[in-house]
Amino acid sequence: MTLIPEKLFFKIGEVAKITGIKPYILRYWESEFPIIRPEKNRVGQRVYQKKDLERILEIKRLLYDERYTIAGAKKKILDDSKKTARQMTLNIDQEQLYKRLIYNLKNDLVSIFRILDKK
Repeated sequence: MTLIPEKLFFKIGEVAKITGIKPYILRYWESEFPIIRPEKNRVGQRVYQKKDLERILEIKRLLYDERYTIAGAKKKILDDSKKTARQMTLNIDQEQLYKRLIYNLKNDLVSIFRILDKK
């Protein structure tokens, strides 16, 4: 596992050293994978964030270790992001369900206490 230093921004040379990917390949991957979009600083140099490095390492794993093609890696990343989005939606729905359940339980308990209080 590659250790990413705790920094806010990385220049392309630093990213190349950390990931083991040549700068020209990183620039090519930027054109192929929309999830890699480094910002540019005032001088026009690419500046990557930690999330960019994590994505680059994931692409490297797919291409070099799992032997995906560029098209296959793009599809895998897209499918994974859709799956993550669905899971997040399910978690939100589940959270709302729990909130509604607690709200209803609270109201039922208040009603029971009122009935018992009258007796």
